[in-house]
Amino acid sequence: MKVVIFAGGFGTRIGEESVYKPKPMVEIGGKPILWHIMKYYSSYGYNDFIILGGYKQEIIKKFFQDYFLANSDVRFSYKDENIVEVLQSHCENWNVTVLDTGLNTMTGGRLKRAQKYIGNEPFMLTYGDGISDVDLNQLLEHHKKGNALVTLTAYQPEPRFGVLEFSSETSIKAFKEKPKNGDQWINAGFFVCEPGVFDYIEGDSMPWEDVPLRTMASQGKLQAFKHVGFWKPMDTLKDKTTLEEIWNKGNAPWKIWN
Repeated sequence: MKVVIFAGGFGTRIGEESVYKPKPMVEIGGKPILWHIMKYYSSYGYNDFIILGGYKQEIIKKFFQDYFLANSDVRFSYKDENIVEVLQSHCENWNVTVLDTGLNTMTGGRLKRAQKYIGNEPFMLTYGDGISDVDLNQLLEHHKKGNALVTLTAYQPEPRFGVLEFSSETSIKAFKEKPKNGDQWINAGFFVCEPGVFDYIEGDSMPWEDVPLRTMASQGKLQAFKHVGFWKPMDTLKDKTTLEEIWNKGNAPWKIWN
């Protein structure tokens, strides 16, 4: 099963980092968050990736062009002629397709452009700026048991602010630190899709999250897999710093590989 990853947006909310590189190439622990996502899928045996590039997509291509040599033991011989000999490779068993899906194309349009590379088979899909420890085996099993075209991973995010509890109109009785609201779930990515989803995407200007998902939802063809573990997007520099701190402490929930 192929894994398709959105990696073409501008990422303006992460500031200066995205001036020089696409957001999925912003590094956590010295590696792009895109690499972390791919390593996670690879840990479950998914090694066939289609990267939907756009903004500065050439940087993504350059990364994978250099990846083999950068992760191999190499001998360079210049005595008689220029010889490069790979002694041992430490690369993952990945097949990576990087597409230029357009600078201003919306997410639905990016996915539609990849249809001929995905083929007429189910596939996984996620965003190139969010990491999780969602159980992909359980996600896939949940999808197979349902009768939906798309299964998305739903998550309850931590509220940004604490809440005030009043005993009267102006008198504060208590202050509660960021309680979770049990009825608020968001789209956390990590989709499983049937090939029929392409029938719901009309062109480059269509966001995946708008008409396609809304229409499938209205037809009862969209279902959720509720995830209660770890999930974190990298929308801002604060998010990047948080992920970096988690990684540096050596207890990143998404690092399930050796």
